Amino acid sequence: MAISRSQLLKELLPGLNALFGLEYKRYGEEWKELFETESSERSFEEETKLSGFGSAPVKSEGSAIEYDQAQEAFTARYTHETVALGFSITEEALEDNLYDSLSTRYTKALARAMSYTKQVKGASVLNNAFSQSYLGGDGVSLCGVNSSGTRVGHPLVGGGVNYNSPTVGVDLNETSVEAATIQIAAWVDERGLLIAAKPRKLVIPPSYMFVAERLFGSTLRPESANNDVNALKEMGTVPSRTVNHFLTDTNAWFLLTDVPNGLKHFNRVSMSTNMDGDFDTGNVRYKARERYSFGWSDPMGIWGSAGSS
Repeated sequence: MAISRSQLLKELLPGLNALFGLEYKRYGEEWKELFETESSERSFEEETKLSGFGSAPVKSEGSAIEYDQAQEAFTARYTHETVALGFSITEEALEDNLYDSLSTRYTKALARAMSYTKQVKGASVLNNAFSQSYLGGDGVSLCGVNSSGTRVGHPLVGGGVNYNSPTVGVDLNETSVEAATIQIAAWVDERGLLIAAKPRKLVIPPSYMFVAERLFGSTLRPESANNDVNALKEMGTVPSRTVNHFLTDTNAWFLLTDVPNGLKHFNRVSMSTNMDGDFDTGNVRYKARERYSFGWSDPMGIWGSAGSS
């Protein structure tokens, strides 16, 4: 339905001092801090994790060499969504507006809506990281927790599992970061070989930003009267951190790791805007549209905790 003069009464009369409500600042593209972006030319993309070989056995003198087999572990699929929104303004409303170009003002609002949607969709990957309704290619949620809150490991071809969450949810503090880093260092590949993974970025909601500054910014050990060195800072345990304002759980926090092909964003069609006028009514229509997908391939690209409550 078109925006008409009846919805813009104050903008059609003299004496109005200001128009406001559409000029708020926006947070930057925070999803870019989380995802590796690739382009796509298909309706969906698939990425398959491969299993390499196990450790090499000792070959006895004169005996035949042993042969190992490689195989596919699992496949992650990204199905692109089309995100679009538009608005229409009557010819009379455009003619009678006294203060500003309605089209310019509401086109900015349209861009704001599209940007906000992308922020929410990107953050939803982490907001659903502990949900059984959002499973990855290996049949486990991103941060491996079942419906009762008990952690579940990501299965390996060679047997066993990798855990990328604590036994029970823990809040962000010195002890929990140390434990997570140690756990990440113990991850193995599909055949049980250590993969030398390390944290590279802390992802937190706004509720943790002051806690994080004390943990990684202080010279001495945080929350302690001892004159100990702050090991987290001195060792560069987590090189960077980012606050994501679209995380819905105020207790959850995450560590992105240096494992490749973790969280991914595929861009199918970049955002485009268009407008046209209707000959019969004179109404002018504006629209914005883009296609993309968010998800993950290798769950070892992240470690996460839902917090203690």
